[in-house]
Amino acid sequence: MSNIEVVGLGALNIDHIYRVERILDDGESVVNESISSPGGSAANTIYGLAKLGINTGFIGVLGDDAEGKTLLQDFQKAGVDTSQIRVKPKARTGSVLCLSDKLGRRSLYVSPGANSLLAIDDLDLTYINQAGWLHLSSFADDRQFRVLLELIDRLDVSTRISFAPGALYASKGLKGLLPILSRTHVLFINQDEIRQLTGKDVIAGAETCLEQGCHIVAVTLGKGMRLESGGAIAVSYIRDAGNKYIIEPHSQNVVPEVDTTGAGDAFATGFIYGLLKGKGLQECGLLGGIVARLSMNKVGARQGLPHFKELARYYRKLCNKQL
Repeated sequence: MSNIEVVGLGALNIDHIYRVERILDDGESVVNESISSPGGSAANTIYGLAKLGINTGFIGVLGDDAEGKTLLQDFQKAGVDTSQIRVKPKARTGSVLCLSDKLGRRSLYVSPGANSLLAIDDLDLTYINQAGWLHLSSFADDRQFRVLLELIDRLDVSTRISFAPGALYASKGLKGLLPILSRTHVLFINQDEIRQLTGKDVIAGAETCLEQGCHIVAVTLGKGMRLESGGAIAVSYIRDAGNKYIIEPHSQNVVPEVDTTGAGDAFATGFIYGLLKGKGLQECGLLGGIVARLSMNKVGARQGLPHFKELARYYRKLCNKQL
């Protein structure tokens, strides 16, 4: 499919989400709700882009089991090209145990399964380079990290990379991630991860990531924080070489917050959509925030992701203009 605009590469998992009263260090708590649903950081973003009408594809590895079939079917219903997803016989599809409490805190436990079988031979360079945009997220095992480094080295220089390292890769530090950061067009990272990656606060950390070669750094800030004394509350902070953009909370709630699982992936969906449509970084940040907010309306990473008409409706409501 030569018309694909964005290709995703990352772990493919079934998320087992348990909504609990509170996350515990030790003790006992009540499970209020539990669901199992498709997940994986880059996979969620690619799914979200497909729902918005973007031609997308995904590269990854599944087990030959019922969970793997569920993940494939979920992609296919959204219109994602799955021709590059490999099914490994006798392997189990990856899974994540997610505890999520009413304060918005989460605790994730990853069982990589078939994801740990991804090899460089599973990656079609022509497929990625024809799209011209690769969205990357993390794997649990170091072997797959080395596969990503080899892939980055082989990609056409014209292929843009967006990168969501997550906590697993942020813990590798700047030196470990430099081969990817130096090729990254957009870095998607949250406030905790940027501190983990750089050892600095949000503003200084974003500057450091630009110095490593990132063109754009988009930092999500959860429920919001004040970045500078006397400054406005921000829900995201965007930097490029010449400008900074403070994205403030909407003056009205888009939807009630139910579950924050996958909110960062949803932000990346809206942000990349904006870039593909030629929007400026301020508008990309706004779109990312709207998609993230809509995604939190339902439990799980994908159920609340909007179709284009829904996004356009909320964008018009909040920004008083057409998308």
